[in-house]
Amino acid sequence: MRQHTASASPYEAQAGFSRGVRVDHRIFVAGTAPIDDDGTTVDGDAYAQAHRCFTIAVQAVRDLGGNVDDVVRTRMFITDKSHWPRICEAHAAFFSDVRPAATCVVVAGLLDDKWCVEVEVDAVVAS
Repeated sequence: MRQHTASASPYEAQAGFSRGVRVDHRIFVAGTAPIDDDGTTVDGDAYAQAHRCFTIAVQAVRDLGGNVDDVVRTRMFITDKSHWPRICEAHAAFFSDVRPAATCVVVAGLLDDKWCVEVEVDAVVAS
């Protein structure tokens, strides 16, 4: 079984990828940027951007039949380590009870210079 879901990102169709893919009990959410429903970058600080990224990613998990409790791994790519405390707060707002394995990597840049964070999420849905 293979399912796909999409979001408002204009990059999905352009680059030929899905926001999320479910294969059997596993869900993989692609790199998720702070893009609003209208396709523009979310205004705000690192918390607001990270919160938007996790909102989109968790919605993709839900669209594919999972929920936040199924999340087993998160990856955060950030452009400035000084943003980590606020991004950490956003992560905790979604996952403090779930406590997935998590990785945070400081990168030289992301696709859009206005983005300070991009996230990936993996989930395993119980049968």
